[in-house]
Amino acid sequence: MRITFLGTGGSFGTPMIGCRCEVCTSADPRDRRLRSSVMVESGSTRLLVDCGPDFRQQALAMPFRRIDAVLLTHPHYDHVGGMDDLRPFCKFGGIDVFANRITADCVRHNFPYCFDSDKYPGVPDIRLRVIEPHRLLRVGDIDIMPVEVMHDSLPILGYRFGRLAYITDMKTIADSELEYLDGVEVLVVNALRFERPHHSHQLVADAIAFSRRVGAHRTLFVHSCHHIGLHAEANARLPQGFELAYDGQTLDF
Repeated sequence: MRITFLGTGGSFGTPMIGCRCEVCTSADPRDRRLRSSVMVESGSTRLLVDCGPDFRQQALAMPFRRIDAVLLTHPHYDHVGGMDDLRPFCKFGGIDVFANRITADCVRHNFPYCFDSDKYPGVPDIRLRVIEPHRLLRVGDIDIMPVEVMHDSLPILGYRFGRLAYITDMKTIADSELEYLDGVEVLVVNALRFERPHHSHQLVADAIAFSRRVGAHRTLFVHSCHHIGLHAEANARLPQGFELAYDGQTLDF
């Protein structure tokens, strides 16, 4: 399978509007971060994890092919704001959207025209599927294990695909969840910045400690804001086995 990082930035994206810091004005393309999202692909199946407000821009940079399902982590706008831009992909047929109950209710509230009994022609043909942690899903030839983490006090979902796990916006995780991450070799997880604690996001040190609890061999950080610093310099500060992911990066696993 392959994972493609469509976006690796925080809720503001980088560059951040109105900011002239060295990161936001950097010429290194790895310092330009759209809102966090990934595509997971096998030979026959494509899964989109989160569909934020930058999805249209992200979609223009990738081959136009069917998306078999969308997996949502939580209801915040930077993760669901691009749902309407799934419309072109509905030419291939309806799209299943998997989410926990809180997120599904939010999508139904924010995009009510997608669920009217008499739909306006051309609206996204999406089918909401409420899922729960620890209940294995299979879409096409990909097995998916949802795990639950906490985004401050909000329960959200991460997803495991075989020996890879994708978790974003985590602040804490219950010890009981770790058994569902046993054997994960590649971990993608949020790391907002190096310093200044945040009420709902991990810092780099938190993410490193979490990865070591999981026992991952390789860890890539996402959902990073401009305060993490220049990509090259931030990467040089990380221990072996840890790295900042960047937009457009692909990883086979």
